[in-house]
Amino acid sequence: MLNRICDLPLDERPREKLARFGAGALDNPELLALFLRTGVKGRSAIQVGRDLLAHYGSIGALGSAGAGELAKQPGLGLAKACQLVAAFELGARAAREQINRVPLDAPEQIYQAFAPQLAWIRHEKLIVALLDTRLHHAGTIEVSSGSLTETSAHPREILRPVITRGAYGFVLVHNHPSGDPAPSRQDELFTRRMIEASELLQLRFLDHLIVGRPDAGRSPYYSFREAGILV
Repeated sequence: MLNRICDLPLDERPREKLARFGAGALDNPELLALFLRTGVKGRSAIQVGRDLLAHYGSIGALGSAGAGELAKQPGLGLAKACQLVAAFELGARAAREQINRVPLDAPEQIYQAFAPQLAWIRHEKLIVALLDTRLHHAGTIEVSSGSLTETSAHPREILRPVITRGAYGFVLVHNHPSGDPAPSRQDELFTRRMIEASELLQLRFLDHLIVGRPDAGRSPYYSFREAGILV
């Protein structure tokens, strides 16, 4: 196995492949190599990228790691770790820009909009997505960031930005770090409390979506509206 990218045939080097065939022609280790730029003794940048993916298990899990953690991985250091974190953040911001282009009126749309930032993080995070009269995204507020197994927020903390920003309605989104989006008893009780509070204040509560990760025979999300709890 060749240990340096420069030893590869010209048309197999990541930069040249991308320029000729487009980014889609590169596999994940090759894409990572473009950000890493250099490898370490005995390991090319492509091999370092492959090692990172083997360690974290997926691009999503790698993207959820912070700069401090990545800097400790063999072949990285702080500078390369920051480059990778910046690359993943740009991707997440590009995904968030797409939110404004479609109405968040279906669970699939909500999942696609927020999964990039929530599906792989290792603690629960609860956000409220504000909606305008066309059900387009009008802002996102992080309400709480909890432990590995639970997050909590009082209804007033969620409804305050909905009221103060004059939103037409809102969607709640939180993640399950385990990847299984099945709701807990606490999730169900919390959602019912939010339904009662929203009705009292005459605010439109469109959905509460739990973000998980794809798995065989399992949806990557759970929608309380789809389940009939929200109508």
